[in-house]
Amino acid sequence: MPERNGAPNSNPNKPERPPLLKKSRTISEHTGAAHFPGPLFPAVRRVSSSPPSPVASTSASDFSSSSSATSTASSDQSFGFGDRDYVYPSFLGPYTARSRVNVTSASKSQRHEQKPPKFPARSTSMPSNTSGRAAAAAAAAVEIDNRAGSPKVKLEPKLRLKAEKELNPFQIQVPTSCVSPTPSSAKSISIRKNLAFISSWILVLLKFMCIVFVSRTVYLWSMVAKLQEENASLRKLCRHTDTFNNDSIDGLELQNDTSLLYFGDADSRTVALYTVLFILITPFVLYKYVAYFSRIMNLSRRTKVNKEEVPLKKRIAYTVDVCFSIYPYAKLLALLFATLFLIGYGGLALYAVSDKNFTESLWLSWTFVADSGNHADMAGIGPRIVSVLISSGGMLIFAMMLGLVSDAISEKVDSLRKGKSEVIENNHILILGWSDKLGSLLKQLAIANMSIGGGVVVVLAERDKEEMEMDIAKLEFDFMGTSVICRSGSPLILADLKKVSVSKARAIIVLASDENADQSDARALRVVLSLTGVKEGLKGHVVVEMSDLDNEPLVKLVGGDLIETVVAHDVIGRLMIQCALQPGLAQIWEDILGFENAEFYIKRWPQLDGLCFRDVLISFPDAIPCGVKDAADGGKIIINPDDSYVLKEGDEILVIAEDDDTYAPAPLPEVHRGIFPRMTDPPKFPEKILFCGWRRDIDDMIMVLEALLAPGSELWMFNEVIEKDRERKLIDGGLDITQLVNIKLIHREGNAVIKRHLENLPLETFDSILILADESLEDSIVHSDSRSLATLLLIRDIQSKRLPYKNSKSVPLRHSAFSQSSWIREMQQASDKSIIISEILDSRTRNLVSVSRISDYVLSNELVSMALAMVAEDKQINRVLEELFAEEGNELCIKPAEFYLYDQEELCFFDIMVRGRQRREIVIGYRLAATERAVMNPANKLEPRKWSIDDVFVVISSGE
Repeated sequence: MPERNGAPNSNPNKPERPPLLKKSRTISEHTGAAHFPGPLFPAVRRVSSSPPSPVASTSASDFSSSSSATSTASSDQSFGFGDRDYVYPSFLGPYTARSRVNVTSASKSQRHEQKPPKFPARSTSMPSNTSGRAAAAAAAAVEIDNRAGSPKVKLEPKLRLKAEKELNPFQIQVPTSCVSPTPSSAKSISIRKNLAFISSWILVLLKFMCIVFVSRTVYLWSMVAKLQEENASLRKLCRHTDTFNNDSIDGLELQNDTSLLYFGDADSRTVALYTVLFILITPFVLYKYVAYFSRIMNLSRRTKVNKEEVPLKKRIAYTVDVCFSIYPYAKLLALLFATLFLIGYGGLALYAVSDKNFTESLWLSWTFVADSGNHADMAGIGPRIVSVLISSGGMLIFAMMLGLVSDAISEKVDSLRKGKSEVIENNHILILGWSDKLGSLLKQLAIANMSIGGGVVVVLAERDKEEMEMDIAKLEFDFMGTSVICRSGSPLILADLKKVSVSKARAIIVLASDENADQSDARALRVVLSLTGVKEGLKGHVVVEMSDLDNEPLVKLVGGDLIETVVAHDVIGRLMIQCALQPGLAQIWEDILGFENAEFYIKRWPQLDGLCFRDVLISFPDAIPCGVKDAADGGKIIINPDDSYVLKEGDEILVIAEDDDTYAPAPLPEVHRGIFPRMTDPPKFPEKILFCGWRRDIDDMIMVLEALLAPGSELWMFNEVIEKDRERKLIDGGLDITQLVNIKLIHREGNAVIKRHLENLPLETFDSILILADESLEDSIVHSDSRSLATLLLIRDIQSKRLPYKNSKSVPLRHSAFSQSSWIREMQQASDKSIIISEILDSRTRNLVSVSRISDYVLSNELVSMALAMVAEDKQINRVLEELFAEEGNELCIKPAEFYLYDQEELCFFDIMVRGRQRREIVIGYRLAATERAVMNPANKLEPRKWSIDDVFVVISSGE
């Protein structure tokens, strides 16, 4: 059946109709063919006459006009890649008809036995890439299986060859996603990749050969030009031979010899030129194709390429980065290698382009690198270019060298500024941490080292070195030859501890941090663990400042015998109680603990072996013996021993002296014991004490008061803690309220900085008032001191209004300086009636309150710093302080003069010491009635003087 639009135009003079932009219709031999419009414009589809595909098979009866409508519909429904001929837009004009291939018809049974053509299946939505001619040729090229007995398709040879050519692109254009992967297809893909890879390397090799050949051509061209010039010069010489003399002939011979040498050296210069070019091109080639090296290695090892494998370029960069980071001299070595490489490469290049020998070329290359101006005398294009490049490289290397030197100097200066350098000291004192006590601690250590011309104190803290040095400079204190070295670091890191020579320090002080008590003690415990982990061991002992008495056993358990602890809260709390019960004792403790006056020393004196203690007591004109260190009892320190105690070999004597080198034993003096009043200590009377504030160790203070106060005493507790919570906290601290016999607890709730709350208390009736640093503000020293100072002022103001007013004439001389201010004078008068002990943590605030004299005494962290410095100088002193601070055993007391003498009796200090031994006491100082401060360890102990009954003596009593 002929196609309507398939025939060519029979009338060429008749113009063709323009395409109709309307709904397209299918042009086919079968009217029932399906229509597949395109996605953007209508299209016509020509039904292919090729055999059915494996996916959508159609019977051979589709080519005859007698096929039924059912078979036609099924054929269109299962349309495949082989069925679709082409997609042709309708508006491009009619499709030109072409000749068909006659195919011999087969029987119906033979049709069913035909094998489907081996074309890949194609989905219905896939556009066709072949023309109708290819489809017809494909249909004509199909043969029927001979084993089934069916006839073959008869096709002419030329037409068969044409069909196969048209089928080749058809088969190649099939997408791989439409074909199921098979091992053979995967192998072919890998072979293609290998071929592509090999072809790329062949291309690189061709490029390299082209560059080499071009460079060789340029070089030969230059050589030809030189030879032509020499030939011309030789011709000129031959023309004027008669004008040459002997000298000119010799010069010609020399020139010829030089030319011969030059030509003989041409091969080596050619090799040098090729080497220079090869070295120049190699880095660029390696940088571009370095990623293919790993693939070559994988192919040689026959391993699969891992997609997660890091490229070789990144690995090289990472290796260089690590090398520069780990090895400090890597940059310097790299710069040295670059310099040597530039000199060698430049010398080789100069040798290749000039007429100089290789040694002279190397020397010129070095001069160009060292001084960029030396290349100005070079002649010739090639030598000038090479010299300029060498000079440029030299300037770059010089700039890199300057950068390295500048970085090294800056890094060294920065390490010195930040305190990263190592401390090379021996027998120094090491302070770990930073707190407000550091200033007073450094002051005490400087005074202690003054006798030896100064020492070395090293501070290691987690602060910047410059900040620490600035804060120390603000102290405005003369360190008297003592050097203070600051280093920035953490005491928890062994490397930082080794940086400050921790193993060579004679004493290590661990300061408490400004955090709360539990956190501070936990940090101190970690620092002690770090110190015990030092492999070299510790030369000296460790003094640890603790904040809570309950945490002390754990630190001692970890540190062992090397650890000495000073509990700051406990020391201040016990001193406050002692000062409240004995006014003026705080100043005495300050003199004993500090190194400015007299302090404790322990030393052995073999010449005193065999003497009893009563004779040892008066054997030192410049010191006062207080006890003995018994060598037979494991070094136990016995304070205030019996008079009958005899010193044995190895025993040491505990004294109070100005310094460790200011005293020595002397012959026994003559003393007059005489007759003195035999008076006993008066009985204790009940007292009324007020606690303003709540401390974390208030339970320990209550237990101390229970041991020191007389029965019937009252302890008023005024703070913001609810009464039920107070009892719970006291019980948790280990205090059994029901077991209190001597004191009675009276609870009052209120705010100590609100005046109306304080007015509800009988402030004028208390014997002593203790203003405590509140637990809620222990993290902030400034806020705690501000609260304590406000409470002190309010209490004194209320007392001055309630107590009877005294005439200003009766004001003691020590208050006369403040008589101009009425409110201060009233507060001072109130202080004569009631004792107020204030706990001020900051020493600067303490100085302000002490000058105003509105408080009897102010206890601050300065006393803790003194105790730390004393224990750091001698760890044995800690046993002495622990016993003197305890509620049982020997204690420091103030006794009236009537216990030892009569009024206006003339005695020397040794006489009073001997009389004190009758009371089992050791007299260590005195305070005259007309003076404010006590004198500890008087200088002239054999000088007699008159004593008043109003004088007082400072003694160490057994406490019985």
